[in-house]
Amino acid sequence: MVLSSDMDWHGSQWIGANGAAISGSADDFMLIERVDLGHYQSMRLRRELEVKPKLRQATLCVCGLGQYELTIDGSRVGEDLFTPGWTNYKKTCLYDTYDVTTQLQRSGRHALGLLLGNGMYNIEETSRYKKFTGSFGPLKAIAQLRLEYSEGKMEIVGTDQNWRINSGPITYSHIFGGEDYDGRLEAKGWDSPGFNDDKWDEAAVMDGPGGKLRGSSVAAPPIRAIEILKPTNVKELKQGISVYDLGQNATMMPLVKVHGPSGAMVRIIPAELVYGDGWVDRSSCGGGIAYWQYTLTGDVKGETYNPKFFYHACRYLQVELSGPEQSEQLPTVESLVGVVVHSISEPVGEFSCSSDLFNKIYSLIRWAQRSNMVSYLTDCPHRERLGWLEQVHLNGPALRYNFRLDKLISKMMNDMADSQLENGMLPSTAPEYAIFGGGFRDSPEWSSAFVLVPWQQYEFTGDTELLRKYYDRMAQYVAYLSSCAQDDIVSFGLSDWYDIGPGEPGPSKLTPAGVTGTAFYYQDTLILAQAATLLNRREDAARYQQQAERIRAAFHAKFFNAVTNQYATGSQCANSLAIVMGLVERTNRAAVLDNIVTDIEEKGLTAGDVGFRYLLRALADGNRSDVVYNMNNQSDKPGYGMQLAKGATALTEAWDANPYSSQNHFMFGQINEWFFHDLAGIQSDPHGPGFRKVIIKPTIVGDLTWVKASYNSVHGKIISEWKRTCGEITFTTAIPTKTTGTVFIPTAFLNSVTEARRLVLKMEGVKFVKVEDGCAIYEIVVAGTYTFTVQNPDAILAC
Repeated sequence: MVLSSDMDWHGSQWIGANGAAISGSADDFMLIERVDLGHYQSMRLRRELEVKPKLRQATLCVCGLGQYELTIDGSRVGEDLFTPGWTNYKKTCLYDTYDVTTQLQRSGRHALGLLLGNGMYNIEETSRYKKFTGSFGPLKAIAQLRLEYSEGKMEIVGTDQNWRINSGPITYSHIFGGEDYDGRLEAKGWDSPGFNDDKWDEAAVMDGPGGKLRGSSVAAPPIRAIEILKPTNVKELKQGISVYDLGQNATMMPLVKVHGPSGAMVRIIPAELVYGDGWVDRSSCGGGIAYWQYTLTGDVKGETYNPKFFYHACRYLQVELSGPEQSEQLPTVESLVGVVVHSISEPVGEFSCSSDLFNKIYSLIRWAQRSNMVSYLTDCPHRERLGWLEQVHLNGPALRYNFRLDKLISKMMNDMADSQLENGMLPSTAPEYAIFGGGFRDSPEWSSAFVLVPWQQYEFTGDTELLRKYYDRMAQYVAYLSSCAQDDIVSFGLSDWYDIGPGEPGPSKLTPAGVTGTAFYYQDTLILAQAATLLNRREDAARYQQQAERIRAAFHAKFFNAVTNQYATGSQCANSLAIVMGLVERTNRAAVLDNIVTDIEEKGLTAGDVGFRYLLRALADGNRSDVVYNMNNQSDKPGYGMQLAKGATALTEAWDANPYSSQNHFMFGQINEWFFHDLAGIQSDPHGPGFRKVIIKPTIVGDLTWVKASYNSVHGKIISEWKRTCGEITFTTAIPTKTTGTVFIPTAFLNSVTEARRLVLKMEGVKFVKVEDGCAIYEIVVAGTYTFTVQNPDAILAC
């Protein structure tokens, strides 16, 4: 039984139900069976204690599995939801630490209460919707209360056989199927001092699930209630059944106020879509049934239900009312709202522009990003709720421009490390709650997140901690790819998932696995060489650089067609990967880029999950943001505009908003990177990572007349705005204190550039560098806000 990691638990023990057991080998990743399952869908644990006078400090550490809610004297402790964070519980069990001095300041009798539910820890077979089944064991908890008194005395109250347990009011607790809560089983006062628990069971001491107890050092930011969505419309389908439209697809839990007779029930079915007749359509959520259900106590003052352990992405709530047995009296819903819940990771970016469509696209993506930020980044917040890893690195910059993700990413790196196999292979999901076949478990485009994500963390923060901590594990993964390669070619993986080709969306139609597998093998090896250089591992750096060159040569030899200047099938994904990753010979780069542009002009967007980010980067880095603009400034072809035209309020899984695919999926959110990095031009200089040195290189494109963006970097807030009118364009740039900036002004006419009506060439604080590729380049050596004006019609795009 492993307990200690970040603290000394002073004899506190895991406790649970007497007789609860698990079956399965200790070597199995998932433990598949538990007894007393029906009796303990939820569990209450309580303990009374005496607090002496002159309490100076009270600290409570707790891990309740699968999810817990903590109370003291009947009052909830903290605001966090779905604690502790989801992990591979055989490797890591997270605990939370609370300062409860205020709650225990009064001397005398107090009571601690824990309510447990299943979460990702236990997913049982059910007639309702499920993605998979598996269990790490029965419900259990470990806690320790540390009481420090002014005289220097200390008392420890831990979990042991002195606690009492009883089944809770949640009669069905399933992370996919929903939550049933019977208000008649609440046992009021159970978590207050003086409650009679004589009929409750004694807690049993048991082994934990096997993972080390770890605290804030690896925990993600907590999940909390963020905002309220009020219904925009309520449609009654028949007596006792109504559908509430919240107007926005978001990860939420309902808050319902209701009154009615004891035993009456309110069932709330979430969905992203509705059929033509108004009934909810759960096709995009996996098709199976899932719901919240509340059974009334009959309180004449009315009752409020807010779920404990089940959330769901939805826009629509179908509310079904039923009376108690042998009665036709239905309960009455007084009010119903949706409570948006997700990680409190700090928002750090803002973007807007003159295009209403682009502003809606930005919002569409941002809602999907928010909806999938929990204790790791899920692919969708209903059907799967899994940490598919390709989205983490492909959307890494797009996510980081919007949110401070350092803590969340650090936790996910621990999840990846816990999931890595002894041979170095990293599964496509982390934590790996289910082992998928058909090539879904082992795909380089997915698992390369283990190498790419720490590098992105370094680029955005300048912090090398993740690279240092996981370097050896990253090297093990690259060694695994090397063991799978034949003549330096890696020929397996999911390739460009959900690209647009013949047939239904899913496996790549247009790009062979060998192209993407080998490209990521190359990129991983090259980044490992760069990381080794940073970490002063010179021999490793030289070795990985040589290995990368061999892979590059093998890739080019196998896939490049010198006659057509195409890679493999010539797909947008294949050619874009080759350009962005540096696999193309410089002499062929322009021709390959031209082929990408021609393909888009002839076919429209075809790149999928993996290819799209590299398509955007290939075009933008090749000074063809005009193609990016045109490709996305439309609504009649698959893409963001089509999703909006079909009524989407969060980014959908399929480019055409296919109703059988998720309607809240951040997978294709990479254009938000283009909004910040290219339209606004906010970039980190590689010579000063973490935005210690800032590049402002805005792109004037299409019929956009203005762009505004800000990014609150680790060094302070960076602002980039531009506005154009006939004959004039202004650029406003703010560079934070203790940083420097390089500004690219799109004009070759130096005498046309002024700042506050002063010629920039004669300004202090701004140093002219050179003219390159039609841009006047200046270095800002004194931090501050500058507004540059260009007054030369020949230097500006047509009005």
